[in-house]
Amino acid sequence: MTMNLEEKKSAVEFGTTMRVHVSINTSNVERSLPFYQTLFGQGPTKVRPGYAKFEVAEPPVNFTLNENGAFQQGGTISHFGIQVKSTEEVLAAKERFIESGLATFSEDEVTCCYAVQDKVWVTDADGNNWEVFVVLDADAPVHSVNKMVGGPNDSCACDTGANTGRQTLELVSKSAGSSKCC
Repeated sequence: MTMNLEEKKSAVEFGTTMRVHVSINTSNVERSLPFYQTLFGQGPTKVRPGYAKFEVAEPPVNFTLNENGAFQQGGTISHFGIQVKSTEEVLAAKERFIESGLATFSEDEVTCCYAVQDKVWVTDADGNNWEVFVVLDADAPVHSVNKMVGGPNDSCACDTGANTGRQTLELVSKSAGSSKCC
């Protein structure tokens, strides 16, 4: 069988030549929707029983939620992030989260993953941690510098060591002396 490439074009329009697709399991799509509407600043483009899709232009991502009866909070994912171009955009995201009643945790000029970053953290209804961040210096001399040490997460969330990055935002914000990064 020969494939005719002229007939095989995307049925979906988006503004870049490629975009990332992220699909996560959730215990309850309806419960998760308000968080992701706030995170992305828009509603879903498709909602079906046990499923929701966000087609986001900025950042370009096809993001889906899939309800899974066997879902276990935490899973194997460390965290998700949205990289922006300015601290002003980080602060705008933080304001959106706060206005929606979400707990936030901010880090200013934190060194992580050999970069200096400003960021805000937020956690969805299933315990997935999200950061909105800007890279201020892309070539820091060390992997990470924890401004606050001694909490349950002394190492960077992207550290290849024992840290799993699975603590929830509530633990981060209530624990004097914890820090996350990446």
